[in-house]
Amino acid sequence: MRTELGKVRGLGAAKSGTARWWMERVTSIALIPLSIWLLASLVSGVAASHAVLTEWVSNPLVAVLLVLFVAVTFYHAALGMKVVVEDYVHEHGNKIASLLLVDFLAIVGGLAGIVAVLKIAFGA
Repeated sequence: MRTELGKVRGLGAAKSGTARWWMERVTSIALIPLSIWLLASLVSGVAASHAVLTEWVSNPLVAVLLVLFVAVTFYHAALGMKVVVEDYVHEHGNKIASLLLVDFLAIVGGLAGIVAVLKIAFGA
């Protein structure tokens, strides 16, 4: 049972599920090369000592890639957790509170990671 406008626009009950689904796929694809790069870098010994690691992170390209990795990881995690909450939390008040908590934790965690990378990169 769909409205006439819904039939024309091709929208289901969720109205925008396709956009979130695509973003989950895009972020997961973006995380593949970023994860491989990060793991290969760590295996190659950049984390052998604090001095080596801070020198590595101070490279502008490395800092940008690390910030991108942190941002995409937390965004991807938030998208996935929202789907879990929407599917399994049925009471409306708990669902809203859980969705807000997921957003809050993703923003705080992402910002904390980005600030940590930038702090190391700029030597502050």
